[in-house]
Amino acid sequence: MNKKITFVLVLALAAFLVMGAASAGFLDFLGGGSDDTVKIGYLPSDHDAALFVADAQGKYAEKNITTELVQFNNGGDLMTAMASGEVDIGYVGIAPVLSSVEKGVPVKVISSAQTEGSGIVVTEESGINSAADLKGKSIATPGEASIQYVLLSYYLKENGLSTSDLNISAMKVPSMNDALKTKQIDGIITFQPYVSIAENQSGNKVLADSFEILPDHPCCVVVASDDFIKNHENTTKDIIAIHKEATDFINDNIMNGSSDAVVKLLPKDIVSDEELEALSLESFPFISGIDKDFKSDVDEFQKLEVDIGILNSTIPQDKLYWEA
Repeated sequence: MNKKITFVLVLALAAFLVMGAASAGFLDFLGGGSDDTVKIGYLPSDHDAALFVADAQGKYAEKNITTELVQFNNGGDLMTAMASGEVDIGYVGIAPVLSSVEKGVPVKVISSAQTEGSGIVVTEESGINSAADLKGKSIATPGEASIQYVLLSYYLKENGLSTSDLNISAMKVPSMNDALKTKQIDGIITFQPYVSIAENQSGNKVLADSFEILPDHPCCVVVASDDFIKNHENTTKDIIAIHKEATDFINDNIMNGSSDAVVKLLPKDIVSDEELEALSLESFPFISGIDKDFKSDVDEFQKLEVDIGILNSTIPQDKLYWEA
């Protein structure tokens, strides 16, 4: 082949490769086509407020972390997505995490997120005034894998009943309040802010808050897939630090009587009423990190789940946590 032609072809190939690389970088800059996007699963709940605050404040971007937030109806669906590799990080209840780890799903808890924050709400027409009155009634939960289902199961057992004594259905959480309003069901067990929203509707009342059912119980945590931790250890550490920073922001504002500053950073599909939202945020604790007390609380929660037949056995701490 003519040397001039060869030289021209080499230049053309080099130019093509440079343009391709530049194009790929530009697509990554726009947020499309990047393999480094961190997919974070969450539920439409106040429990995940630290995620929403961090995202709204641009904390991930400050660390050069590109994120895609993916909403799920319940923790079971989110953990299924993590099991199939569709999600890297999850803000999710400890109950579906425990069930998934027991089944061999390769994930680890990397931080706590909050405690309590759920409740049973019933219609006044249902005639439910105590746990005993739940027998034969129709109650909606976010699903059998949810921590709300675990709380309901425990509440019933403590009061001499079981889930088989009720007509329990799974329902999308945002739809529960409409079902209550139209008297399709007698009650719900759900997470905040939907407890506060339902309580505020005429004809409804709170039968039991989760802090009454099981005081200080662990609820939502932050989890990461083993694969993500292995391949992105520094990013995982950054995400843990961002979560703590956002949690501190929430707690500082609540303590200073400025819950409205947090409310303004939450997604619009969660905030139906800003005053109700502020009250909801103030009704349960936000936490971060993994300390001995948190691990102890989770151990006790596991024993409860074994006792009511949801877990087969407790999970050792070294198989459950990853600490930076």
